[in-house]
Amino acid sequence: MIFIVLTKVKKSPATMDKNSVDQWTQKLPELEKQGIKIQTYWTLGRYDGVSIVEAPSEKDVLKMLMPLYDTAHTETLVAIPREEAVKLL
Repeated sequence: MIFIVLTKVKKSPATMDKNSVDQWTQKLPELEKQGIKIQTYWTLGRYDGVSIVEAPSEKDVLKMLMPLYDTAHTETLVAIPREEAVKLL
């Protein structure tokens, strides 16, 4: 399954602790072992970041995001590849 995760950090990016960013980065190999692949982009505008997440289920994504709830607001969208969506027409 593919998910789009929109992220808004709760504190100013200028005051973000680089160690917390590094800790998240260090978790990526562990998440990949669980079948979760993440591409993250820092963005300008309404959201501070956008991630494209490929995971076995929505429960896996929820479990992955729960530790972030103290530091960020997230909005998660389920994405369906265009080819699959066209088949539904």
